[in-house]
Amino acid sequence: MFTSLSLGAIGVKVDSLAQGLALAAKHDFGGYHFSIGEAHQLGAPHVAQLAQEAGVRLSAFGFPLNFRADDATFEKDLQALPALAQTAADLGVHRTATWITPASAELSYAVNFVQHASRLQPAASILAEHDIRLGLEYVGPKTSREGKKHEFVHTMDEMSELCDAVGDNCGYLLDAWHWYTAHEDASHLQRLSPDQVVDVHVNDAPDRPVDEQIDNQRCLPGETGVIDIDTFLGSLKQIGYDGPVMVEPFSQAVRDMSADDACAATGASLRGVWTHAGLA
Repeated sequence: MFTSLSLGAIGVKVDSLAQGLALAAKHDFGGYHFSIGEAHQLGAPHVAQLAQEAGVRLSAFGFPLNFRADDATFEKDLQALPALAQTAADLGVHRTATWITPASAELSYAVNFVQHASRLQPAASILAEHDIRLGLEYVGPKTSREGKKHEFVHTMDEMSELCDAVGDNCGYLLDAWHWYTAHEDASHLQRLSPDQVVDVHVNDAPDRPVDEQIDNQRCLPGETGVIDIDTFLGSLKQIGYDGPVMVEPFSQAVRDMSADDACAATGASLRGVWTHAGLA
């Protein structure tokens, strides 16, 4: 496993990929989560040079397809995907990920499942042609499903079924927050094979009952000790996961910091749990 910086996940905006790589290098992150759209515009050779000069590994990119939109938008994004996937492959980056909305006001579980599978299957197939894996993140908090008529995928077991329906190169984006709020434990993680885990997020939670946790109210990893990060990271190490680990805290305190201070605080928190979990 290696540490990675995602600026969007901590609320930091930069003007360029080069600036983001510089922040990752300055604050001792091993990798950098990046925008494949920006990388495609710059061209793979130039981006590879920027990463090499920064001494930072390109970790993963956000899934560039809006599969939640109308048919026209979805088809447009799908047509653009092969070129973006080629850029990622040229950069040696083979991981992309997105999240799955855990409830619907209109669609039953079965109908929603078919819609997700039918839209994600062709995308996964394009990615597979470039040896890229697609990670899907389940959203665990009970509060994220309240007020919606139909529940949808929100646990690891349910996500396993969706991954199987999407394709052989589809696996998990595992987030400590969702693992915790889904009432899961080490056994859920330890039964996975490393190739099933595409990307990993870590964070912590405010001190409140698990079923009262709200998805956009989180903390930096190790900040409160509510989430058992040691078990989460230790289990991933045990199964042999060797990919990136990034911080996604949804913390207003971090968002209010300067870019430099936010990256410093994020890096310090990640190194802290890394060492505590015995990964250093």
